[in-house]
Amino acid sequence: MNFIDLFSGAGGLSEGFITAGFNPIAHVEIDSHACNTLETRLVYHKLKEEKKLGHYYDYLKGKNNRNSFIKNFGEKHLTESVLNIGIGGKNNDYIFNKIDELAGNNEIDLIIGGPPCQAYSLVGRARDSEGMKNDPRNFLYKEYAKFLKNYRPKAFVFENVLGLETADGGRYLKNMQKYFRSIGYNLDYKIQHSEDFGVLQKRRRVILIGWRKDINFEYPIFDKIVHEFKVRDILTDLKNLRPGEQKNITNYKASTTKYLNQFELRNGVDFVTQHIARPHNDRDLEIYKIAIKKWQKEERLKYPDLPKELKTHKNEKSFLDRYKVVDANGFSHTMVAHIAKDGHHYIYPDSKQVRSLSVREAARIQSFSDDFFFEGGRSAAFRQIGNAVPPLMAKEIASKMSQLIK
Repeated sequence: MNFIDLFSGAGGLSEGFITAGFNPIAHVEIDSHACNTLETRLVYHKLKEEKKLGHYYDYLKGKNNRNSFIKNFGEKHLTESVLNIGIGGKNNDYIFNKIDELAGNNEIDLIIGGPPCQAYSLVGRARDSEGMKNDPRNFLYKEYAKFLKNYRPKAFVFENVLGLETADGGRYLKNMQKYFRSIGYNLDYKIQHSEDFGVLQKRRRVILIGWRKDINFEYPIFDKIVHEFKVRDILTDLKNLRPGEQKNITNYKASTTKYLNQFELRNGVDFVTQHIARPHNDRDLEIYKIAIKKWQKEERLKYPDLPKELKTHKNEKSFLDRYKVVDANGFSHTMVAHIAKDGHHYIYPDSKQVRSLSVREAARIQSFSDDFFFEGGRSAAFRQIGNAVPPLMAKEIASKMSQLIK
């Protein structure tokens, strides 16, 4: 079954659908680094199918550069299927023509993706004086709907942040539902919890699913994965890091864990990439030490608790939990794109490694496998990871969609 991924990001949602057996016709994404990541991953899937993954591993190890890797192993239709362009306006004509060319006579069975979430997010609304009411991204769902009108897929999956449900008193979501129904699609939505899908992260997302009115379909019931795994199960096998240390290619320090095996995050590869920690100044490291020490007593650090010499501003009423240790004995709090700017909200939970999470650790919390490579450098990788849909969650959604569509 063929799908189009709109507002693709690094391809977390797409990864789940590909793994579940769907065929990507096109990805549309405005961020160039994310597009490079998508291209690299598509070549990975091609080489995996051909049983030639050695070429991919050579690329990860730096034995050839990206241009030669893509040129030698990425077929033209693969690289051209990643459209680095914004959705909307005159761009849509180009996108439609390109997708028509890529699809040929093949039907588009499914459209997936979710528009940028800043306009709906609770944090975005709190920071904007008008509550994001005039943000043009509020209406990107109408651009999404143009693709539904044009390709008439059997169904679609629309993912977004929890704030979508309450934005403008719930009117945005109601208008969105009404609009999709007006163009011929029944739909329903539920709030899904990523930890129910095996992801070691407390992440709530609105998953809106629509289906053409002529199709016998209903919102899937997802099987909750019951387990006792904790964040520590994805940290213990990775080598220790100092602040600013970069292990772009490194071996594991310990054998795999049951979690990594069961959910295939290690994938049988004997090395790991992008185990990279950002540098920190002395002040931040002192704050991290205090935060870790408090967390070992099951207490959270609040900004007013800091010694006077470590405080840099007088606001002690908002964003008090800016410094937050990841819970090694439970699930991580929600991974967001702000991790690209600083690591204060994602402090490594060990006094022997005073730093924030590495790129690979963040990727694992989002359930990306170790052979998933993020292009563009450390900050770009963090941003792509924070914006992504966890692939484990996406795979289960895709599997249920496949059953129901068939």
